[in-house]
Amino acid sequence: MRFTIQTKLFLSHFAAIILVSGSVGSYFYHSAIENLMHALQSRLMNSASLISSSLQDAQLDQIREEKDMTSPNYQHYVNQLRSYVKTNPDIAFIYVMRKVDDKAAFVLDSDMQEPAFPGEIYEPDIATLMEGFLRPSVDKELAEDRWGVFLSGYSPVQAGNDDYLVGIDMRADEVKKKFEQIRLAGFLSLALSVILAMIFSRLLSQNLTRRITDLTTRFARIAPDEQSNGNQANGDEINQLARAFDLMSQRLEVKQQLIETNQMALRNAHDDLEERVESRTMELVQTNEKLLREIAERKHVEQMLEETSRIDYLTNSLNRRAMTRRLDQVVSQTERGSESFCIILLDVDHFKQINDSYGHDIGDQVLKYIVKQLKSRIREADELGRWGGEEFMILCPETQLAEARLLAQRLCDDLSGNPMTLIDKQLAVTASFGVSLYQPGEVLSNCLKRTDYALYEAKAKGRNCVVVADQ
Repeated sequence: MRFTIQTKLFLSHFAAIILVSGSVGSYFYHSAIENLMHALQSRLMNSASLISSSLQDAQLDQIREEKDMTSPNYQHYVNQLRSYVKTNPDIAFIYVMRKVDDKAAFVLDSDMQEPAFPGEIYEPDIATLMEGFLRPSVDKELAEDRWGVFLSGYSPVQAGNDDYLVGIDMRADEVKKKFEQIRLAGFLSLALSVILAMIFSRLLSQNLTRRITDLTTRFARIAPDEQSNGNQANGDEINQLARAFDLMSQRLEVKQQLIETNQMALRNAHDDLEERVESRTMELVQTNEKLLREIAERKHVEQMLEETSRIDYLTNSLNRRAMTRRLDQVVSQTERGSESFCIILLDVDHFKQINDSYGHDIGDQVLKYIVKQLKSRIREADELGRWGGEEFMILCPETQLAEARLLAQRLCDDLSGNPMTLIDKQLAVTASFGVSLYQPGEVLSNCLKRTDYALYEAKAKGRNCVVVADQ
């Protein structure tokens, strides 16, 4: 039997999807079984530990024989265990055992039909039960005794000396019921996977073969098969596509020969045209070179204009516009998680007296001198800009307030300790400094106001000092 490409693709995709989904489903099924078993075991063990904390070994020591079943102490504890059983339908029995040599004997039993009497030896040898006298433990698999088949958890009585334990039994049918629910869910998932695999496989195979059929139809329109007389070609979709492609190739070969003949005629006409184009090309090259020179000059002018818009013409430091733009940038970086930054604002002391006494030319030299001194002493990451007439700002990115204060103090000391040398004398140049830390989330103008207030306070204190703004 010869299958079509669509059928082959459907079967291959269906098999691949079933294989993958089956592997994944099997993995999750087994994981669910293991997780459920682990959850049941943890629940039993934790419940036993919780109940054991409410028991006292001194009172349990008083329950030794069958006759003690009538004692108030026995009745109190049995009723307490039975109330625990009633609150949880998954639990079958709760009991307390005493360790007797290498065996376990019953002390309390919540069974209302056939309770074990105090002192009765529990015959089955279960390792996890004996381990329960020492530490919380749980059965690794179902265990059977005369009361039935159970999954049990154990915990030592916490106030005892490894002499008593609390046991909790969960019936096997309850455990099996939970596993049956997982198996049913796994079966439904498998059935759904098969249905989806069939749908997806059909869609995929139809989508691919439809494209092959469309190509065959298009080839047939370009080069009709005159010998087929309307009958379908033998073979699957690929064979039909190959036949249509061969017919189209033959027709294209004939057309290619015609094209080559026409190209020869065009080539001769091209040679004549090329001679005329060459002369015009030379003219265009010269015009293009001139245009490139003009563009380069224009870019140079634009670059100079951009530089002029950023740099203070006198001090060659950033102007106020550029400094404001940098402040907005570091504020945005701080809001995105970068460390905060500090602002140092300084004002030249008695600058008006310098201008009045020595003239504006000397005043300009003082500003240039201060910028030169500051640039030689600030850190590489810091940025210096002229904020006003004789006011300068230093932006300290990712800097703590203590670091900024030390930097400002060092700059203040360096200026006061290095007077400016004029032709015939030395001119003492000092400055007052205000320092503030930008608080993430605050408005930038508030930070600048705090820096201004700190600067004014430095001037009020006698100038030539550093004041840190209150945060």
